[in-house]
Amino acid sequence: MLKGLLGRKIGMTQIFDEQGVASPVTIIEAGPCFVTQVRTPETEGYSAIQLGFSESHPKKLTGGELGHLKAKDLPPLRVLREFRTTENDMKVGDKVTVEAFAVGERVDVIGTSKGKGFAGVVKRHNFNGQPKTHGASDRTRAPGSSGSGTTPGRVFRGKRRSGHMGSERVTMQGLRVILVDAERNLIGLRGAVPGPKGGVVVIQEARKQ
Repeated sequence: MLKGLLGRKIGMTQIFDEQGVASPVTIIEAGPCFVTQVRTPETEGYSAIQLGFSESHPKKLTGGELGHLKAKDLPPLRVLREFRTTENDMKVGDKVTVEAFAVGERVDVIGTSKGKGFAGVVKRHNFNGQPKTHGASDRTRAPGSSGSGTTPGRVFRGKRRSGHMGSERVTMQGLRVILVDAERNLIGLRGAVPGPKGGVVVIQEARKQ
């Protein structure tokens, strides 16, 4: 069975074990997901399974997306993602649920981090800032000189400066599965998961077991 799921982050809570120890847990509504396409080395050159998640109104999908799903008699699914696999033992239309994972397993979660907008170097790169004394009243959070003289006479690409912070693809590795609720399609993972509440995440088997 494919060890992969698409889900939507609900929020965080606490779960207590038999000894009364509290664990911070992120609850994710994962699945049910439908297999929307099976890619094979003979046709596409690689082996993968495409999953669809989050049934929606057809007007919220493009014509190409609707045609891709209608040709396979599938509902209008807004989110499509591929999972690389070595064994294609599934076919189009198969359903994947949270039962693919068990309590105690380790998983990797991929999501888009919260966007923080345009941020300065103190917030974005943890710069110390400059002294507040000697008349530098408006320089305390400024980045300072770039230190570029006649040679090379420019600022190198990639230098740490102000800019767009957050809204990046982030992977949390090795999160432990604490809860699996097949009836409500919920999975609980110990620790934090990237993204805001309602954000789409990808759950897959941990690469570093």
